[in-house]
Amino acid sequence: MGYLGGFKVTIGKFFHSTETGKVLTREYLGGKGGPEDLKRDKPVRMHGRHVLNRYEDGMEKCIGCELCAGVCPARCIYVRGADNDPESPTSPGERFGFVYEINYLRCIHCDLCVEACPTEAITETKMFEFSFTDRADAIYTKDELLVDDDGMPQQLPWEDWRVGDDANTSAWMRATSPGGAAEFEGIVAWSAELGYGVRSPEGGQPLDAAQQIEAEAKAAEALAAAHGHGHDDHDDHGGGHH
Repeated sequence: MGYLGGFKVTIGKFFHSTETGKVLTREYLGGKGGPEDLKRDKPVRMHGRHVLNRYEDGMEKCIGCELCAGVCPARCIYVRGADNDPESPTSPGERFGFVYEINYLRCIHCDLCVEACPTEAITETKMFEFSFTDRADAIYTKDELLVDDDGMPQQLPWEDWRVGDDANTSAWMRATSPGGAAEFEGIVAWSAELGYGVRSPEGGQPLDAAQQIEAEAKAAEALAAAHGHGHDDHDDHGGGHH
């Protein structure tokens, strides 16, 4: 072959029957729709796109405390709080999140913002596929992050949502025995959400039937108390991390 021997591997790439011509790369089949639209199952603890949640009465959980922005290692969150209108409050606290932005060009989905939030306002879904065609689309505002009037995440044109992506959002935050403390096992320490009620504990830490009924009853009592005393008392909505 002489000097042409150097082209042996290159030429072999044109013939799939050769050792060097084997096709090892699989074509991505997601997002096509139909029977060929294949996806792998997503893990329960997967960190995806954020949502801003509401209480079951429709009030926003975010109180504009800016703890999420302060703890963010990527500095991708920008929050500004404002005082609630006493006649028509947005959240049950004195303040609410007036401005809320997340820059997904910088976000590393570490979930530290979720852990820092005292009211469970910010959680992460399992939707992670974005197809931005404009860098400005990567900066999500409160209008895009806040769940709708039914408590469902807003699905934007460039997002590939699948069934179940909104289920078990930030499930790891719903461990019934935080820090391994046995006295908290089976105790619900998170508040109900619009559209979902009191979410179930993370898999592997299920409540028995009696505990589930008790949890639902407590959530109903908290909601009734909120309606009975107005929205001025932040404690009516309970929840948070303990």
